[in-house]
Amino acid sequence: MLGTDLVAVLAAAGQRVTASPRRELDVCDAGALAAAVPGHDVVVNAAAYTDVDGAEADAARAMAVNGDAAGHVAAACRAAGALLLQVSTDYVLSGTATVPYAEDAPGEPLNAYGRSKLAGERAVLEGLPGAGYVVRTAWLYGEHGRSFVATMLRLAARGELVDVVDDARGQPTWTRPLAAGLAELGDAALAGRAAPGVYHAAAAGEATWCELARTVFALAGHDPARVRPTTSDRYPRPARRPAYSVLGGERWAAAGLTPLAPWTRMLAGALRAPGFRALLQRGA
Repeated sequence: MLGTDLVAVLAAAGQRVTASPRRELDVCDAGALAAAVPGHDVVVNAAAYTDVDGAEADAARAMAVNGDAAGHVAAACRAAGALLLQVSTDYVLSGTATVPYAEDAPGEPLNAYGRSKLAGERAVLEGLPGAGYVVRTAWLYGEHGRSFVATMLRLAARGELVDVVDDARGQPTWTRPLAAGLAELGDAALAGRAAPGVYHAAAAGEATWCELARTVFALAGHDPARVRPTTSDRYPRPARRPAYSVLGGERWAAAGLTPLAPWTRMLAGALRAPGFRALLQRGA
């Protein structure tokens, strides 16, 4: 989802891009990475094990992909003299805050997925202290791949009533502007305008899942009242989720990077994109 948009953004900007899907480059293979990275100025690690509930049953696999492999990528970048942008997540945080998390907030993940992503962050920051960039983001959706927004569009088109949790807050973020932000960060890093370390890049503002679902319904021309609020305890899942994972972006702003748009404006733009427009047309 993010990788596809990132390749499109970079190609449109005239950058030379090597896009390596899993069948061609396994990030768990340190030797393959060591051979693939030389000749590149910036590496973006958008590969991840993202099944949050599945990670509870297969924590070793999640750690191998999200934690150990990030260390392999960092080692390959260190040997080749390349910068690394490691994509991370709000799930490395505890979710107990009531104001947006700063970039230096301690990692206190609630689940196996978050622990594996935090291990990946540490591997990059420790392995590449002068050239490692960790970019945390949140609640991603995009045209390519499964997402909450796409699911809500399908349910809206079917005329269903939907119960959605209203007690978890975050930042719904479209992958296309996030990809543009990563590209901008890469340019700034190469130019020496952005110091290594942790950055937060997510849509401005905050929402609950219920608020997001109601906004999707409304923008798609359906009655948002068909989305009914409920609580997380009504839908127990294997992995605990943070109740509040809003990310502050002080370092992003301090580096002079373009702020990401408010989530409502971002969502309206996303629904005009071809992939989501096709879903809307099928539901019309």
